Amino acid sequence: MNRKGIEFTVLQVEPDLWKWQFQIGEKVVTGHTQTRLQGMAAHSAQKRIDSELKEPRALTR
Repeated sequence: MNRKGIEFTVLQVEPDLWKWQFQIGEKVVTGHTQTRLQGMAAHSAQKRIDSELKEPRALTR
């Protein structure tokens, strides 16, 4: 799946429990969402991607 150019995955690890993961640069972010619906788990991942993209990044020189 893709959100704002960031690829992410959503996998069911047990009934009603989903694991999602994405990478921005060198940073890998994972999380879990408890829901029956894959779409709701994907929504959680998308919200986290939005949050990560809003974070100010340190300037490197």
